[in-house]
Amino acid sequence: VGNSSVLTCPPKPNITMVTWKINPKAGGPCTLGYRADQNKTDRTNCSDSVNWKFRPESNPALGIQQVGIVHEGNYTCEVVATEGNFHKTYHLTVLVPPRLTLYCDDHGNPVCKAVAGRPAAQISWVLESNSTPKEEGHDNGTVTVLSKFTAYSTNMTNATCIVSHPAGNWSESIAC
Repeated sequence: VGNSSVLTCPPKPNITMVTWKINPKAGGPCTLGYRADQNKTDRTNCSDSVNWKFRPESNPALGIQQVGIVHEGNYTCEVVATEGNFHKTYHLTVLVPPRLTLYCDDHGNPVCKAVAGRPAAQISWVLESNSTPKEEGHDNGTVTVLSKFTAYSTNMTNATCIVSHPAGNWSESIAC
């Protein structure tokens, strides 16, 4: 999320026409088209953040600026050239890295939160704990995961929370 993305089309000589068909999971479909015989491009129902990355006659790649959850879905490029028709489909999944927060609750127990990640993060502790993570879904498709450390032994002074997510891994330690 937040980055720019470029989706490429099969590079072919003597392109007659190129069409990008975009079907997001949310919202309506959009298309970008290019006809070589008229050197003309058109667009239907596409947001300003989705456009040709370069001039389509030289490189028919698609550029997405400031990728958001709304961009998730299927992107199909269709190239018509003298040697035939070619298709390439992308299934775009948008990852949102969670924010890690670690604090001590009112009873002196470490609490680890992976806030607003997509998909939901996994939380574990360096020392074994009998914690059961709780998940809270948000309207924007992100998930907050909360885990409270409950130690098997009471002589523990430091707890380390580990957050695992497809966008990265983070850890933080606290003494309560």
